[in-house]
Amino acid sequence: MTFAALPANAKVFNAETFTLENGLQVIVVPNHRAPVVTHMAWYKVGAVDEPQGLSGMAHYLEHLLFKGTKTLAPGEFSRIVKRLGGNDNAFTGQDYTAYFQSIAKQHLPEMMRMEADRMVNLQVPPEHFKSEKKVVLEERRQRTENDPKGLFGEQMRSALFANHAYGTPVIGWMHEIKEYEWDDIQKFYNSWYAPNNAIVIISGDVTADEVRPMAEASYGQIEPKELPKRLNSKVPPAIGKTLMTLSHETIHQPVWQNIRLAPSYGQNRQDSLALQVLEEIMSGSATTRLYQNLVVDQKRAISVGLSYSGSARYTGVITLYGSPAQGVTLEELAADVQAQIKAVIKDGVTQDEIKDAVQRLQDSADYARDSLSGPAMTIGFNMLTGSTLDDIENWPDDIAGVTAEDVKRVAALYLDDDNPWRRVSVTGHLLPISEKEEMKADNKEAKNEGVE
Repeated sequence: MTFAALPANAKVFNAETFTLENGLQVIVVPNHRAPVVTHMAWYKVGAVDEPQGLSGMAHYLEHLLFKGTKTLAPGEFSRIVKRLGGNDNAFTGQDYTAYFQSIAKQHLPEMMRMEADRMVNLQVPPEHFKSEKKVVLEERRQRTENDPKGLFGEQMRSALFANHAYGTPVIGWMHEIKEYEWDDIQKFYNSWYAPNNAIVIISGDVTADEVRPMAEASYGQIEPKELPKRLNSKVPPAIGKTLMTLSHETIHQPVWQNIRLAPSYGQNRQDSLALQVLEEIMSGSATTRLYQNLVVDQKRAISVGLSYSGSARYTGVITLYGSPAQGVTLEELAADVQAQIKAVIKDGVTQDEIKDAVQRLQDSADYARDSLSGPAMTIGFNMLTGSTLDDIENWPDDIAGVTAEDVKRVAALYLDDDNPWRRVSVTGHLLPISEKEEMKADNKEAKNEGVE
């Protein structure tokens, strides 16, 4: 999480919250700069909750919620939003599904009524179910099947998350998307779409006192459900190193990638905060350690970085990456990066580095605070992956409490290749196709064309 620099004990968003009798939590972030609002419905269900063999179902269902209810015709939801001068969309992740509209304040009751309607009254004509399946398959084809790097990334993640649903892509596997039918989707919808499995977040020119009667009149009329038990498969230990290599004509510069498990914010709050600061120290700007040492000073790389993703219901991920300078191999670049990490493990970081990193992290959320949709997005992403509203509001003070010793400790625990945490990392090499391989490919293509 990243939020804005604030005085000690100040809250980031000053959000107001209440919970309806049916279990729906409503969060309101007042912003009175303009008479507009962003209204978001976040469901605590995503790709990680799909039945085995039915991957992509959560994302497919997201598409179908625009295809009609008992009171709205297919596409009518978005047509109404557009006619009222607003815009709407939706997205699916491993741990959540979210739907949102940005619109003039006076139309908020209508948005809440329509969103509450499709929480329980989804009714998709058979022809739209079939046509939307073609849309999802084409999306998969365009974004992944036709992108060698995308396919490669999927394979790396699957190797890292053995025995866990995080190893399955959110959009699903092509062969599984083709197989399931409306009854499968409807069962998933009926199981998870409920007020006691959702959070509604409204950011804009309203207060909680204004929103409460609207929420009670719309969402408050829906009965809660008994939710299915969530299954969290454990990622087993691994002692063998995994190296994946791809050479392809679309790759023009060698790339080294390395991914490894790390705790999410919900799993280990203190370590997650320290990893956020470590990420900023190592890779937060062009003056931080990896770029300054390996690109500017030693000229061993043309790009290099470290990224930590801790917003996950279960386990987070650390990604190391880089492209070597001419004459440097991918293996040598990997050793260079590990040497930089070893320096942190051995000698730690300075108080100035801690101070600068924390300041940059706190400053970076000014944009989210000041925008219309930013607060709703930030609060939703983090609350659906293990944070509380207090965690989010008090984040500036929490991140300021990270010490140099904390950073040194998490570097040793989660980034030392000689002592991997829980599971060894997965490494990927992306390589340009060599001239010799290119000639072979051209000859093969010419030969095939001759046969046809």
